[in-house]
Amino acid sequence: MSQLGKRMHELIKPLSWLLGKWRGEVGKGKYPTITDFTYVEELEFVHVGQPNIQFSAYSWHPETNKPLHREVGFIRRKPDSDKIAFIIAHNLGVCEIEEGTFTESEIKVESQSLGRLTFGSDPATKKVCRHFKRDGDTLEQILYMETVNTPMTEHLRITYKKV
Repeated sequence: MSQLGKRMHELIKPLSWLLGKWRGEVGKGKYPTITDFTYVEELEFVHVGQPNIQFSAYSWHPETNKPLHREVGFIRRKPDSDKIAFIIAHNLGVCEIEEGTFTESEIKVESQSLGRLTFGSDPATKKVCRHFKRDGDTLEQILYMETVNTPMTEHLRITYKKV
């Protein structure tokens, strides 16, 4: 038995290293078209006995505690493989499917499908790549982004500690 009193589905056992709550105190954001910034973020990965992992990511400003970016979604694994997919909804009106691979301590995914509100803010995001790497009780995430105006470049970097 595990989170929420549910037995972990066999399909997600190889991803169990991700489960739990993670908190990053000093996230760094940058992009050629904006001023650099810092943020705090909490990630939570849970399972409810189904063949997926539910996740949420909530960030806020470190001094004002003003809410910033929000993401919720699911992680699915292709049976009998190292293939993985993130299904994500963002509070800014973007929905995406990211696909890639995982190991016992890393996940690398990139967007395969990206939808946005017809009245979303410009410039439109074209592609996102994420890299998660666990080392003991720390988890690092680096996010790269491409928009209609800017080629793929690093946008976010944060190291979380297990809470």
